[in-house]
Amino acid sequence: MLYKFKSKVTGDLIMLEPDAKRLLKIMGREDQIKGIFLADQLSAAIDALESAVAQEEVEGMKDPKQISLRQRSMPMLKMLNQCLKQSAEVVWGV
Repeated sequence: MLYKFKSKVTGDLIMLEPDAKRLLKIMGREDQIKGIFLADQLSAAIDALESAVAQEEVEGMKDPKQISLRQRSMPMLKMLNQCLKQSAEVVWGV
């Protein structure tokens, strides 16, 4: 299954289910097939992702064959930051 994240100020971001679920879990939206980040919720989502990236870099990756969280989350962080700057929400599953 694919997750498509949409915003009025950015292009769509399409992710495979395992990757999208991992990022959503980090951002506090575990097990949500549909959802929305309102403009005032974006800062907390960005902080959660950046914290998780920093933690993974300190602890090191468990599986060297796995793509790092920094690489995996970069498109999402770009989208969230752009939406934060322009006070736009991000939706998925709709």
